[in-house]
Amino acid sequence: MLEALAQQGDGLLDSIADFCRRTGMAESTFGRRAVNDGKFVARLRDGARITPETLERVSTYMASRGATAPQSPRELMQLLRVAPRPAASAPHEGAPSRNFRFFDNRQKYLLFVNTCSEKEVIAHRVGMELANIHPRPPAVRVFDAGMGDGTVLTRVMREMHRRFPTVPFYFVGKEVSLEDVRLSLARMADRLFEHPATVLVVTNMYYSEAPWLTPKALAAATSLLWHEVALTGTTAHDFSEQIAALEPFLSKNWQARHSPTTGNPVYERPVALVLYREDFRFLLDNVIPKQSRARAEYDLVIASQPYRARVPAQFKAQRVIAPLVRALGPGGRLLGIHSCGNDPGLEIVRKVWPDENPFRTNRHDVLRAVRAELGKDAKHYNFNAYADTRAVFRYDMHTLPTEVSSSIGTSTLFAAWNAAVYVAQIDDERLGKVIGERGYLDATREVLQAHGGLWFLDESYVLSRKRA
Repeated sequence: MLEALAQQGDGLLDSIADFCRRTGMAESTFGRRAVNDGKFVARLRDGARITPETLERVSTYMASRGATAPQSPRELMQLLRVAPRPAASAPHEGAPSRNFRFFDNRQKYLLFVNTCSEKEVIAHRVGMELANIHPRPPAVRVFDAGMGDGTVLTRVMREMHRRFPTVPFYFVGKEVSLEDVRLSLARMADRLFEHPATVLVVTNMYYSEAPWLTPKALAAATSLLWHEVALTGTTAHDFSEQIAALEPFLSKNWQARHSPTTGNPVYERPVALVLYREDFRFLLDNVIPKQSRARAEYDLVIASQPYRARVPAQFKAQRVIAPLVRALGPGGRLLGIHSCGNDPGLEIVRKVWPDENPFRTNRHDVLRAVRAELGKDAKHYNFNAYADTRAVFRYDMHTLPTEVSSSIGTSTLFAAWNAAVYVAQIDDERLGKVIGERGYLDATREVLQAHGGLWFLDESYVLSRKRA
């Protein structure tokens, strides 16, 4: 039995950290087992508060392992206030919001992905770019600047196999979320079976590091974990079992925390996970990356929703797009995609918050900022904003033909509301203030009935490196 880890009034986070050290358990594992949330401890470190119900679940779990949680930790949410809360200082204009973690809010994200067609539509848009790339030996090289749950990348891989059935593929996917890495890898067994000449690298490094698989900071570079897995067997089942066996490795090493300055998730330790088929090692010898000797030179970079809508164009260019553009090979193309508003989803949001304006920069602003960031090197690239008829595209929330009628089901309203506030990146604090009343559902119903459903608009742009 473990001794008591905390007394009344101590911090819950300290108790959990001590518990994890004593039991050898990863903090993400603790979160999943205690409250079914792998990011639970990370959110506590970021200043989150918990409800009495959550504290009871944590206490029950720790008690089952011979430990005790504090009865009234400082992380406990204060439900009653006897004095008005002091006014918070307003953030300066253009400061990145730290209240909304775009790809880190699991419930909103998964509900959005499974009820809306954005991933399928984006994959189709990426497939159109494959006709314009100019691959060079030894492989077609693709970088995904945010794998998410792997839906877009796997669809792109299918389209690439149709176009280049006998050409080796080299994919690098950046993803900091442990849960998304699991979901993405679970989809890859079939891809490795259909196109055996494939090398897949998954990494949690920054945009300025991931394309080259090389951390910039000396401390990060010396702690880089390079893990190469040669999959044996010849069936998708064989590959699936070996990928599933990576769970302990991922749980131990794919740790992340939130930056105190930007609020973005950052890695605890840089990792590069390299997967390929053992029976194709000889053919892929010049494709498999080597530590400290990996190259970029990508034929295609997929940058789908790689930044928050509210951050300034200069931030998007400097931290995300410009580093990815520099990773392109001759003739390589970067396809950027982000939400642009002017759709029923934004109508729902503005019925609740009339002055809401999450989409403050458009593709033209981003391209101008990237051109400025590249400086004299901009002459080596083409900047293509295209007309709206090509750049702007629509995706829908899935509904049955009779689902949007005079009487819309509550589940449909909840799904539509979730999609609207997810795309508009509304933080949980503001959501909590309106959830207690039915006004948000009434607003959602009005918009769905007015348009006969719910749809959103994304816009795209392309930056390509000149071939000569």
